[in-house]
Amino acid sequence: MDIITILQNKPVLIGLHLGFAIIGIDAFLWLLWKFRSNNSSQKNGTKTALVGVISFIFSWIAGGYYYVVFYGALVKPIIKTGMAPWAHNVVMEIKEHIFLFIIPLAMTVFFITLLKMEEIEQFKLHRLVCWLSGTVAVLGLLIGVMGFIISAAARWGAIG
Repeated sequence: MDIITILQNKPVLIGLHLGFAIIGIDAFLWLLWKFRSNNSSQKNGTKTALVGVISFIFSWIAGGYYYVVFYGALVKPIIKTGMAPWAHNVVMEIKEHIFLFIIPLAMTVFFITLLKMEEIEQFKLHRLVCWLSGTVAVLGLLIGVMGFIISAAARWGAIG
């Protein structure tokens, strides 16, 4: 079995999707802490933001591949005929749209971290970068909760 075949398995895709999302969330929480404590060098902040952006992009790719190949054909029908069809009709729809905001917000934080600390202070962006970093992390956590709800609905539908 080659690496491509392994990466295309449902559990592996879900694990990659979740794993990269957790790394992205952690990176932006770390960045928030660094900016709040004024304990960040520019190079360190930029690297942390880049790790977060790249992690969210990989999460997006793994989750998108899973969604296109498996979710619509296998999981969605189970949820829609199961005990919690609202999990797709409401939660998945919200998740799909919120997810679109994470990468642009994360990239905005990354671009701000490319500025010198003096410029961040001069343009009064310190508070903004903290707020955006926290927002990215919270949105990531909310999407994780939504993913749990959707997974639970799929399991309930398969049982019922």
